[in-house]
Amino acid sequence: MRRHTRTVTALASALLLATAAAGCSDNGGDHGSASGSDRAEQPNNHEVDVVPATSSSASASASASSSASASSSPKVDVKNGSFGKMLVDEKGRSLYEFDKDTTNKSMCSGSCATAWPPFTVTAKPVAGSGIKANLLKTIKRSDGSEQVTYNGRPLYRFEGDKKPGDINGQDINAFGAKWFIMNPDGKKVTTAPQNNNGGGY
Repeated sequence: MRRHTRTVTALASALLLATAAAGCSDNGGDHGSASGSDRAEQPNNHEVDVVPATSSSASASASASSSASASSSPKVDVKNGSFGKMLVDEKGRSLYEFDKDTTNKSMCSGSCATAWPPFTVTAKPVAGSGIKANLLKTIKRSDGSEQVTYNGRPLYRFEGDKKPGDINGQDINAFGAKWFIMNPDGKKVTTAPQNNNGGGY
């Protein structure tokens, strides 16, 4: 009888551990789902309303997204596309400025930084061909990370851009202001595309 009791107790303990592990797994899945829903993927060239995330999982997603955008071998380069010459990062991804920002000051954080990950770096950014090195600098964000600026404008990527050449964030109104790609002179590009290839390069 004593041996049977010990066996049942051991089985019950194992069942409780398995249930706890399953609960942790489910929580992780929910968190991943919340992160995916927080991402803003909007059509090009129109005004959109983006609802700020309020859950704790959204905050974690924002932090993770911002961290993931950090470049250890950063470079700002120039590509020639349908909007003319524009700034891109070391992987050819489009870089944007935010009209709400002021000179050398980012106004994008939280859920904004999830949809528009700041171009943060862990090393000094390098000026590629066509980039004016004297316009390329960094600023310190509120979380202590270093964000690349060009002509005093903080630079961002867009979560809706899935591959080099995508410019899905151009002329979008989100988080209180519009977003634009920039040219090598440090000016935002507000003109219409010069061809019909979808805005890429």
